[in-house]
Amino acid sequence: MTSLFDPIRFGDIAAANRIVMAPLTRDRAGPGRTPTPLMTTYYEQRASAGLIVSEGTQISAEGQGYLDTPGIYSTQQIAGWRRVTDAVHTKGGKIVVQLWHVGRISHLSLLPEGQVPVSSTARRANGKTFTAKGFETVAEPRALRTDEIPRLIADYRRAALNAIEAGFDGVEVHGANGYLLEQFMRDSINDRTDAYGGSRENRARLVVEVMAAIADEIGAGRAGIRLSPVTPANDAALDSDPQAMFNLVVDKLAPLKLAFIHVVEGATGGPRDIAPFDYAALRARFKQGNPHGAWIVNNGYTRAMALDAVAHGAADMVAFGKGFISNPDLVRRLRDDAPIAPVVRETLYGGGAQGYTDYPPLEVARA
Repeated sequence: MTSLFDPIRFGDIAAANRIVMAPLTRDRAGPGRTPTPLMTTYYEQRASAGLIVSEGTQISAEGQGYLDTPGIYSTQQIAGWRRVTDAVHTKGGKIVVQLWHVGRISHLSLLPEGQVPVSSTARRANGKTFTAKGFETVAEPRALRTDEIPRLIADYRRAALNAIEAGFDGVEVHGANGYLLEQFMRDSINDRTDAYGGSRENRARLVVEVMAAIADEIGAGRAGIRLSPVTPANDAALDSDPQAMFNLVVDKLAPLKLAFIHVVEGATGGPRDIAPFDYAALRARFKQGNPHGAWIVNNGYTRAMALDAVAHGAADMVAFGKGFISNPDLVRRLRDDAPIAPVVRETLYGGGAQGYTDYPPLEVARA
């Protein structure tokens, strides 16, 4: 049977194992939302993952929703990320950038002067975001005009091209956790009456157009997407029929021959059984149209669950989040069935090396 530790090729990416480092916001970018040398060290330490998905990285200044998160729309940002990707590749790893637009999950202090968050709707989310003053209530958004959609898609396309220039092996588009693309997909948020609202076909339109544009720009074999069909993150109430909605989304994405789909099962960082959903049926739809694409699963996977999922074909790869924060050598620990160090929650967001690059590898922890 296939093992979690076996190599895999998906699209144009070849990975040494089937363990994925999930995207993890850490709020440690430098001036100009630029990756720092400390960030280079952080990712380099974790390069034994078969695939690293970077922290969410905004495609434009408009897309930012949290303090000190990095971007990939300026020459300085591209240069900063190039140092990260070079370090990961030197260690034999593979890394894709997560392309991010938060939509309405933002604050005026994080956006260019005079701008407000944009979304599928003008309704404010019931939530908070991380600013220079700590956690503050998100701002009221404005609904994107129909004639602004081509500009938004162009921002995604340009960010994907920038990612390749920065040395990334590919991109993962953030279509999950109640951010912009999911704000269009779910009818609990999307209240539009134009071609991007109303029917499931219309609500799926933006995410499909974004992925098609990126596939056209950098090749489908270097592009993937993250979805979270039932998570309530960021005030994203359930769609009226999440199974039908996400079946349709995957049906439309499969023919693009993307490298992967990365699915959050259940509530992001919370209960896996928060709402009924048939993930196996979703995987089957993707594989039927794209048998060589990787199906990546995520959310609360233990070592035993991950081994079982890969061995029995329920997943091609398994993503781990918190485990990679506090265990830079998580792959080795999983292979050896060694203890997993716990996360220090107080140092998750912002700050310096403490709780970021100072978690010891196994041999040091044992000593």
